[in-house]
Amino acid sequence: MNSSPTPPAKPEKKTPVAKKTVRVRPVPGVTRAVAILRLLGRSPQSMGVKAIADELELVPSTCLHILRALVAEELVRVDTETKRYSLGTGMLSLARSVIETSGFANLAQPVLDGLANDWNVTMIGVETPDIDHIVVLALSRSRAPFRLHVDVGSRFPAMVSATGRLVAAFSEAPWAQIEKRFKAMRWDKPVELATWKREVELARKKGFSIDRGNYMNGVTVIAVPLLDAANRISHTLVATGLSDNFVGAAATDLAMAMKKQAEGLSALLPSTR
Repeated sequence: MNSSPTPPAKPEKKTPVAKKTVRVRPVPGVTRAVAILRLLGRSPQSMGVKAIADELELVPSTCLHILRALVAEELVRVDTETKRYSLGTGMLSLARSVIETSGFANLAQPVLDGLANDWNVTMIGVETPDIDHIVVLALSRSRAPFRLHVDVGSRFPAMVSATGRLVAAFSEAPWAQIEKRFKAMRWDKPVELATWKREVELARKKGFSIDRGNYMNGVTVIAVPLLDAANRISHTLVATGLSDNFVGAAATDLAMAMKKQAEGLSALLPSTR
């Protein structure tokens, strides 16, 4: 009697092994110390222990212990007479180290110098980490007597001026969050939300934004974005000058020159997101 051939064995299915994720456990002392530093950085005035503890919902004795440790590291200073705390000079050295090792700052500086010299404007290289704030990483001042009050390391609200329109245009954040931050801005010549939203859309289409005296009366601010492969904004190049110096198509011409430089810089920067 003929026997039926034995069917080939089916390959055994392997159950995929889930990738292990690194779980970062919160360290209360560290998170509280960082919260204190951020609070003092936002505060226009020095603060006492009770005010800090109340704001961050900390036990006053715990808050005091952390403050003393930060004072010992020179990240916070204390006025011995008023017993009030503010950021210390140690923060400056940390900030300077970050800026000096920034690939963007090193790459952007000669570009900013060239544009500032050719167009006689103050050029600024800005990091746009989120929709809350922006940070100045590089700066090249013009020869003109006009001086903008800004330094390397300065922080501003993310929705500020021309850069703010670009952050809104290329951000992945919900519009409700963007609108909330826009409404908190202070302008010399306030812009209606509907008008600003149209300008945001225009900035997305053109790839640059121009603020003609809205944020600072008499000052024109031009910004172009640095975008990664996914069209996400990481930095902006910003030009500032007196509006009287931007006659005719001068502002648009400068924006196009900046846009060309920004595209070159974007190609050199690694994607960090």
